Amino acid sequence: MTMLTYLLITLIVVFGHSEDFLGTTLLGRPLVLGPLVGWVLGDIHQGAAIGATLELIFMGNIKVGAAIPPDVITGGVLGTAFAIGSGKGAAVALALAIPISLLAEMVLSGLFVFRSIFNKKFMEYAEAGDFRKIQRLHIVSGLLKPILMGLITYFSLQLGSDVIKSFLDTIPSWVNEGLQLAGNMLPALGFALLMNLLFKKNVAPYFFLGFILAAYLKLPVIAIGGLGIIIALLVTATPPKPIPTDEEDPWGTSEEEASPAPSNTTLSRPLIRRLFFRSMALEANFNFETWQNTGFAFCMIPVLKKLYPSKKAMAQALQRHLQFFNTSTFGSTLILGITAAMEEQNSRDISFDASSINSVKTGLMGPLAGVFDSLFWGTLKVIAAGVGASLAEKGNIMGAVLFILLFNVPHLWLRYRLTFTGYTTGTRFLQQLAKHNVMDKLTLGASILGLMVIGAMPATLMSIRTPIAISNGTSPVALQSILDQIVPDMIPLLLTFLVYFGIRRGIKTMWLLLGLLALGLLGSWLHLFN
Repeated sequence: MTMLTYLLITLIVVFGHSEDFLGTTLLGRPLVLGPLVGWVLGDIHQGAAIGATLELIFMGNIKVGAAIPPDVITGGVLGTAFAIGSGKGAAVALALAIPISLLAEMVLSGLFVFRSIFNKKFMEYAEAGDFRKIQRLHIVSGLLKPILMGLITYFSLQLGSDVIKSFLDTIPSWVNEGLQLAGNMLPALGFALLMNLLFKKNVAPYFFLGFILAAYLKLPVIAIGGLGIIIALLVTATPPKPIPTDEEDPWGTSEEEASPAPSNTTLSRPLIRRLFFRSMALEANFNFETWQNTGFAFCMIPVLKKLYPSKKAMAQALQRHLQFFNTSTFGSTLILGITAAMEEQNSRDISFDASSINSVKTGLMGPLAGVFDSLFWGTLKVIAAGVGASLAEKGNIMGAVLFILLFNVPHLWLRYRLTFTGYTTGTRFLQQLAKHNVMDKLTLGASILGLMVIGAMPATLMSIRTPIAISNGTSPVALQSILDQIVPDMIPLLLTFLVYFGIRRGIKTMWLLLGLLALGLLGSWLHLFN
């Protein structure tokens, strides 16, 4: 590799870790970065195939709550680069990506702890009403992550390329075969982590329905996703209600109960639109003490500048929004819109209780996180990754393109609309959703769709068979043929559930990952699987 190659690969890692400024658009996933590394190294198709393999392995590695997953950006890019550079393929990418990802995770966890020291400085700026320094520090702190991981990547490439190549040349063939087998087994961890998010008694049958459609009818993932949408709509459908009379509120509430939209608004559409764009950087300064609080304040600054021209009022507002905050980034704009409407009311009405703003924010954080994490992490990402990986594992770069589009077209459209919905209807919108059980229906529908797609994945995206033969007295019979007659793709299904039960029993993801890696090596050595 040349110096230019090192710099380009480093920039890919920096780009991947800049996702905290890009609104969780998944541009840092292996499915997207793999082809970029392949393009730099002159083999874009192998880069796409390796990216697909790593995407399936790390599919369930998502940042929800306090869980910090292995760093698939640094590990995936370096693993892919060393694998293509050495000519060893996906097995080597897997062997290198896992330990690198785990080590990089420790570095990132340390960074999230370190960022907490900035919180005192943020509060000092807030007390002074200095919003410019708050937004500047938010951006600078956010840049620490991509810069740090970029430096680690650059020095790893410079110091490790020759050493890694020499080491890889000494690996015996049976280890390479074992790593390839482990690569087929490790997606079970990603599927099991997603099951842990969605698998409940009332929706569990839909997982098996997805598996049956894939294993017996051989339907592709995208077809099963389409059927899942239809079934979810049918299950959650509500019988039509009578048309309300003039005296009735169409929402079923009296005039007194209804909470009208803000009147005489002073915030323009372009200003509300800035809430949407700034929400992309909500997690740029994520830390383990106050989580997304500086991101929320950063988003609100254009609104606060418009509403509070005095330093004192600005200081009070900034301090309000530097309290603890954490929710799903996908639904954050709904809270931002509602908060903007409440801040506007507070700026006009001296009797308004400003403490109610944080009360509403706190009350919405948890419920919206549950709904939107299930909808996007457990459903939309699963479908997008399933479709994208099925193409990319064959070296087709359209897999990455479809993955980005399938996830981000609905994601960004909904995120944009929720900004204005939150502002124009305020809490009335959520009250009506609660009265009509819309949130519950949305969660149920998302679980049905997500589980059907996850159920299809062991049968479509994992290839694990056994070469063992059983003697029946006259001639040996292949055990795999017997298993196929009972349940096709039984081994991937059982392995997925084995890992799922391990997660339910509290076994750490790292140990499960290492256990699957060891099972692949041992199974290949003993000729138990192929």
